[in-house]
Amino acid sequence: MANPVNPSNPVEKPLLATLEGRQQKRPPIWIMRQAGRYLPEYREVRSLSKNFIEFCYSPDLATEATLQPIRRFGFDAAILFSDILVVPDALGQNVSFVENEGPRLPPLVIAKNLSELHGNIDLQRLNPVFETIGRVKEALPKETTFLGFCGAPWTVASYMIAGKGTPEQAPIRLVAYRHPAYLEQLIDRLVVSSISYLCGQVEAGVDALQIFESFAGALTADGVEQWSIRPIKRIIDGVRLRYPGTKFIVFGRGSGVNHLKYASLTGADAVAIDWSTDPAWAVEVLQPIKPVQGNLDPLAVVAGGAQLDQKADAIIEAFSKGPHIFNLGHGIVPETPLAHVEQLVKRVRG
Repeated sequence: MANPVNPSNPVEKPLLATLEGRQQKRPPIWIMRQAGRYLPEYREVRSLSKNFIEFCYSPDLATEATLQPIRRFGFDAAILFSDILVVPDALGQNVSFVENEGPRLPPLVIAKNLSELHGNIDLQRLNPVFETIGRVKEALPKETTFLGFCGAPWTVASYMIAGKGTPEQAPIRLVAYRHPAYLEQLIDRLVVSSISYLCGQVEAGVDALQIFESFAGALTADGVEQWSIRPIKRIIDGVRLRYPGTKFIVFGRGSGVNHLKYASLTGADAVAIDWSTDPAWAVEVLQPIKPVQGNLDPLAVVAGGAQLDQKADAIIEAFSKGPHIFNLGHGIVPETPLAHVEQLVKRVRG
């Protein structure tokens, strides 16, 4: 059962308090991909870097991108500006980005048995990310929670195997059937690497962490625990072994009823749900276990108007009996009008 906030002892960081199971008068709000192309100031600073991966490794630019949505909207959390693919990049699999198409990596060759990768993640390669965290930490309002993140091993491995994003993640699914031992080795290396990377983020100053399983919807009912739930749990346990009490949000996009497994089996402190999840089900099944984050359809923010208020109100009301973090059911899209984001923030805060 949630612990209500003691009004005589105000919480300094409302979102962090929610992760501790404390219910707020109004839910804290942040938005996935809140530092992105819908912001004119982001597009301006993005133009200063010749490619996206260079942008992620530039502390000056990444710090500015992280802080922009906080300055404009005053969200309750800032999330580190980076990308889930810095992990394979720091494992020696060169990552690049093709404009308007997405990431490109040299696909892993099964016959090489991971010899293309470093045995351990190169944390020096990631030093610019840690420097960004330190700079952002100094600049954030003290009531703002600072979130770090990584991609879950299944999602990251899908890019590493295919060399790019693919429809329904067919390449990694075939590897799971044909070469499960190989995939186990790759997932294991990503677990160990992700623990090191996230511990570095904690050391640099983040308050909490989110793990993105963006391709959870591609997993079979019997594969979700093997390839997603157990690796995520290992990451969370590994970070907490060094930094006990570290708070985690886990997001299994498209996982349907398996959101329950992410809530109950990973050890995360909160479960994020996508927009296809029925709030009534989440309130009945998930919220008694963990705080819930979500789950407005990003296109409702694009549409705006009275329906945006109605959709936001319905989500707030549905989750009003327990700890809740207001967010979208996936990342905000580039064509979102700024006025609609302002409308949403005002509505959530009452």
